[in-house]
Amino acid sequence: MRWVVVGAAGMLGTDVVARLGRLDEEVVALGRADVDLLSPQSCAAALAGADVVVNCAAYTAVDDAETHEDEAYAVNATGAGNLARAAADAGARLVQISTDYVFDGQATTPYDEDAPTTPRSAYGRTKAAGEEAVAAAGGDHLVVRTAWLYGAHGACFPKTIARVALQRGALDVVDDQHGQPTWTVDVAEVVVRLVATGAPAGTYHATSSGQATWHEFAQAVVGAAGLDPGIVAPTTSQALVRPAPRPAYSVLGHRRLTEVGIAPIRDWRERWAAAASQVLAESEERV
Repeated sequence: MRWVVVGAAGMLGTDVVARLGRLDEEVVALGRADVDLLSPQSCAAALAGADVVVNCAAYTAVDDAETHEDEAYAVNATGAGNLARAAADAGARLVQISTDYVFDGQATTPYDEDAPTTPRSAYGRTKAAGEEAVAAAGGDHLVVRTAWLYGAHGACFPKTIARVALQRGALDVVDDQHGQPTWTVDVAEVVVRLVATGAPAGTYHATSSGQATWHEFAQAVVGAAGLDPGIVAPTTSQALVRPAPRPAYSVLGHRRLTEVGIAPIRDWRERWAAAASQVLAESEERV
């Protein structure tokens, strides 16, 4: 089987390529210089001969997208659509990575895979449009939504929190946003299992089990860095205004994974404990 990973140099893409490297299959890792997502011809050439395409490429600067929505749309929607059509023409299965930001965050129970998308931010709108473009291409596809990602191979919340805690000795983190901190290594594993089991086309959620606030996650990060979690004080979203609105509640349900016989990712605290030394060591921020 020939796998093509688009966005292979990013935080998630790097771990997807690493996981695929343990399979006895061909893996092609593509970065920005290797394929032009805005060119249907470039996408077609890049995906020729592919059996599975994993699209990890994305415009993820959530706040910048508020004033650069066209740029975000070009990558997250137009580019996703071009890849989806090229994958369909090649007879390949496409795995499109998406996000919790497609929801408005007003729920009080975990979002089902079939819940309507109601994004509040420009980033969320472009990712929802990407999901629609992939479906409209008519090919075999999986949409894999994830959230609150962290990993060893790129900027992420834990690295920032550890650095600030070490530099300042104290920090404020919002405690009124709820989600699921999720390790990119675990998402890569879910992607491989979905393809390996021949999961039916459609949408799946790949997030850790349980839920946390950013404040709770920050305390866990600071503790893993060898500092006192008490230096992390709670604050509110209203007090820490950002250009893009954040979902107050973006916990995702795992019904469809269970239906196809794939165990959801384990509790976020357990997975952070397993990941912390790798994630913080990579950034040289661990005490």
